[in-house]
Amino acid sequence: MPLAIIPWFELPSASLGPFTLQSFGVLSALGILAAVQLSARGAKQLGKDPQVILDFAVVGVLAGVVVGHLAHLFFYHPEELQDPLRIFKFWEGLSSMGGLAGGMIAAAVYFRRKRVRFTAYADAFALGVAPGWGIARVGCFTVHDHPGRLTDFFLAVRFPDGPRHDLGLYEAILLLSLGAVLWALHRRDVLRGRLLPLLALVYGIGRFLLDFLRATDVSYADARHLGLTFAQYFAVALVAYAVWGFARRPSDEERVRVSTGVGRR
Repeated sequence: MPLAIIPWFELPSASLGPFTLQSFGVLSALGILAAVQLSARGAKQLGKDPQVILDFAVVGVLAGVVVGHLAHLFFYHPEELQDPLRIFKFWEGLSSMGGLAGGMIAAAVYFRRKRVRFTAYADAFALGVAPGWGIARVGCFTVHDHPGRLTDFFLAVRFPDGPRHDLGLYEAILLLSLGAVLWALHRRDVLRGRLLPLLALVYGIGRFLLDFLRATDVSYADARHLGLTFAQYFAVALVAYAVWGFARRPSDEERVRVSTGVGRR
């Protein structure tokens, strides 16, 4: 058995009245904060108003929490609906893909109502979402809430019942690496206007494949629908969006920015 298998660990939690503060919650909050701040910075560097990002953040986060919780109940653990009150306990169970879906729906409505072109801010969103989501996935890794199949892979975590893939760790590596690549491309003015489709393509493919490693032999296993998880179906939708994003013709504004170097540092 490889010597590099990661030992099992549990970080201490703190009780604050009726609530319990865990590393997952702290890192998820830090991830959201990082995503918002990095997106706002990216927007400013692209010559856009960063206040648009900051104003949308509250709406996007709230929609993400609501839809993420509903996705968790209806697509991952429908057995929990035996207690109808669980629908209102938004802090008990969140799906990251459901949260992403909620954020996307909120963005479609918000930017349309504000009469602001979402594609003008798409690169900025990509620059914030990837690293912010990666930080949140580190939180998942610290509580080991995405156990994978038993394995002897060198990055496996030694769960109490044996070494397993830890999907929180793998996604953190994927997303933080993607974030670094996106910022490097942004600084070099490469793929201007295509960073969000690139993120959707790479993460969509990666998530689709990684979910095949999810454990099915644990007591709280995610539900499958025709053999696939909800996240895998949504990953296909992300890839479809990426194909559309790469195929669409750039707007006149985008062509002017690229040709004149507007927003270059």
